Amino acid sequence: MMIIFKLLGSLALLMFGMKTMSEALQKMAGPQLRHVLGAMTTNRFTGVLTGMLVTASVQSSTATTVMTVSFVNAGLLTLAQAISVIMGANIGTTLTAWIMSAGMSFDITSAVYPAFLVGIILIYMKKHRYIGDFLFGISFLLLGLGTLRATGMEMHLGENQMVLDFFASFDPTSFSTTLIFLLLGGVLTFCVQSSAAVMAITMILCSSGALPIYQGIALVMGENIGTTITSNLAALSANTQARRAALSHMFFNFFGVFWILFVFRPFIDAVCGFVGYDVEMTKASAGVDAFMANAAKLSFVLAAFHTCFNVANTLILIWFVPQIEKLVCWVIKPKKVDEEEDFRLHFITAGFMKTPELSVLEAQKEIQAFSDRMQRMFGMVRELLLLSSTATGKKKSNQEMEFNKLFSRIEKYEGISDSLELEIANYLDQVSDAHLSDDTKGKIRAMLREISELESIGDSCFNMARAISRKYQGKEDHFNDSQYNHLHQMMELTNESLTLMNQLMSGRKESFDINRTINTEKEIDNYRNQLKQQNIIDVNNHEYTYAVGTIYMDLVNECEKLADYVVNVVEARMGTRL
Repeated sequence: MMIIFKLLGSLALLMFGMKTMSEALQKMAGPQLRHVLGAMTTNRFTGVLTGMLVTASVQSSTATTVMTVSFVNAGLLTLAQAISVIMGANIGTTLTAWIMSAGMSFDITSAVYPAFLVGIILIYMKKHRYIGDFLFGISFLLLGLGTLRATGMEMHLGENQMVLDFFASFDPTSFSTTLIFLLLGGVLTFCVQSSAAVMAITMILCSSGALPIYQGIALVMGENIGTTITSNLAALSANTQARRAALSHMFFNFFGVFWILFVFRPFIDAVCGFVGYDVEMTKASAGVDAFMANAAKLSFVLAAFHTCFNVANTLILIWFVPQIEKLVCWVIKPKKVDEEEDFRLHFITAGFMKTPELSVLEAQKEIQAFSDRMQRMFGMVRELLLLSSTATGKKKSNQEMEFNKLFSRIEKYEGISDSLELEIANYLDQVSDAHLSDDTKGKIRAMLREISELESIGDSCFNMARAISRKYQGKEDHFNDSQYNHLHQMMELTNESLTLMNQLMSGRKESFDINRTINTEKEIDNYRNQLKQQNIIDVNNHEYTYAVGTIYMDLVNECEKLADYVVNVVEARMGTRL
C-alpha cells in the first residue's frame, strides 16, 4: 500500500509541478508571446515555427491554442494560419517528454533541494518571484519524476513475474496488440486528464524492462489521441472558431496515428537506431546488467519517437492546410442564430482555460464583444429616432409596429448589458482568487471598471430610447427639422467616440491616439452647451413647447453622458487619466 501511495503521490507531484511551471512561464512571457504570435504567423511555415517556439517557451500547447483561437476571433489570424500554429504547438510540447526522460534516466532528486532554496528566496524578493515559481514548478516536476523512478525500482517491475506474464500474454507482432495499447493510452489520458502523467507511467514500465518498446510507443500514440478528445469536449461550449481549432488538432493527431500504423515497426526501429537502443537484445542473451542498461535508454526512445512523430506528421500535413481548413469548416458550421437573441458569452467557457493568465485574455475578448454590442445598441437608438419622425412616408400602423419592435430590441439589449456585466465580473472575481502577476491584477481592475462603464452606456442608450418613445407615444408635438438635425449631428459625434473606443478595445493601446477621444469629447461638451443655450432661446420664442424642449435636451444630455462613459472606458483600458 505504501508503494502505491508513493506512486500516486509522485504522479500528483509531477502534474502539479507541470502546472506550476507552465503558469510561471506564462506570467513571465505571456504578453510578449501573444505579440510574437500575432506578428510572426505570416504564412504556414512561420506559423509552425512560431507555434513551436511559443509552446516550448510556456510548456503548454493548450495555452498556445487558446491564444491562437483568440487571435482568429479578433481577425488577426486566419483559421489556416491558426492550424499551422497548432501543428507547431504539437512539436513544441514534445520538449516536456525530453525533460521527463532526463528525469527518468538520472537520479536528480538531490539537485532539486538547492533549487527549492533559491526559489523561495526569489519568491520573497517579489521582483523575481515568477522565476522562483518556475524553479518550484520544475523542481516539483523533477522530484515527482525521481520519486516515480525510485518507486519503479522498488517495485522491481522487470523481475515481477505477474507483470511480465501480463505483458507477455499480448503477441508483440500482432496488429491487434498495437490497437489495444493505443486505445488503452487514449482512455488513460482521457481519465487522468494529463498526457504527462501517462507518459511518466509508460517510461517507468519501459525503462524497468517490463513493457516492450512497441507496446510502450502504442501507449504514447494513444496519449496523443486522448489529449485531443479532452480539448474537443472542453471546446463544445466554445465559439465556432475554437471548436474548429480543436477539431483540426484532433485531425492532426488522428491522421498521424493512422499513417504511422502502416510503417509502425520500421519507424520505431529507425528511432531506436537513432537513440542507440538495441531492439533485439534480451535478458537471456545479454545478461541482466546489459539488458537493464539497454532498457534505461527507453525513456529517450519514447521522447525521440514523440518528437519524430510530430515533426514527420507536420512535414506531411503542412502542404494540406487549406484542405484541412475546408474540412473543419465543413464539419463545424456556424450556428444559425438570431444575433439579437444570442446573448450568451462567446469567449468565456467553463473548463477551457487552464491558467488564470489565459482566462484574463479570454475575458478581454468578451469585453471587446460587449463593447461592440453597445455600439450596435446605440445604432438602434439612432434608427428609432428616424422612425419617430413623421417624414418616413410610411403608414402610421406599420410605422408604429416597426417602432415598437425596435424599442423592444433595445430594451432587451439593456437587460443583457446588465447580465453581461454581472457574468464577466463574477468570472474575473474567480480568476482574481488565483496567484496572479501584478500586471494581470492591474488588468483585472481595469476590466471591472470597463464593464461597469459599458453597462452605463447601455443604460444611457435605453434612457434615450425611452425618451423617444415617450414623445412618440404621447401627445407632444414632433421635433422640428432644426432639432432633428441637431440631434443627428450630436449622435454622429457620439457614435464617432464609440467607434474610437472599439478601435482601442480591439487593437493595441500602444498604437492608439488618446487625443482623438479627448477632442471628440470636448466637441460634444461644447455642442451640448451650445444647444442648451439655443433651446432656451427657442422655447422663449415659442419655436416649440417647453415639454418638447425638455425631451430634446434629455436626448442631448444623454449623448453627452454617454461620451463621458466612453472616456472612462478609454481611461481604464489605457491605464491613465485623461
